[in-house]
Amino acid sequence: MMTQIAIRFVAACALFTGATAAFPHIVLQDPAAAAGASYRATLRVGHGCEGTATTALTVTIPEGFTGAQPMPKPGWSVTTRIGKLAQPYQSHGKTFTEGVQEIRWVANAPEHYLPDAFYDEFVLRGTTPTKPGELWFKVVQTCERGTNTWVEVPATGTSTKGLKSPAALLEVMDIHATGGHQH
Repeated sequence: MMTQIAIRFVAACALFTGATAAFPHIVLQDPAAAAGASYRATLRVGHGCEGTATTALTVTIPEGFTGAQPMPKPGWSVTTRIGKLAQPYQSHGKTFTEGVQEIRWVANAPEHYLPDAFYDEFVLRGTTPTKPGELWFKVVQTCERGTNTWVEVPATGTSTKGLKSPAALLEVMDIHATGGHQH
């Protein structure tokens, strides 16, 4: 028998998996993840700025998402900004006090720009916090002309209704409370 949390998790995945292509902003392919687990964040970019191609994408890693690593993208350079963490964490017997706070992909040449009429994905991985809740991935999309700042977060809750430029939401869920298991 599924609990309310399991039903919410499945509903969130179903809703966002089918609906993301229609959204006018940057979204995560998988909008929900287990607490304390490895997560592959796939950011979907569906259009450019003012009808022009995307030339760069910068993602701010939310506090509590640890061990972030970008996936290289052919034709794009990738850099990370490392900084002091508000909350140190342990992994493989080692304590980390610094971590990746920002990832930036930049197209190496015009032939690698992401045209406005096309969509693409930018991927990173990391570990979700052990405590369930919301994580907001703030994204700045730079284009040939203009910039889209997908950084708005609701004052309370998770509804992005009414936000012009919402950040990408990841709902971190306690799968153990649903009777699920983790590997």
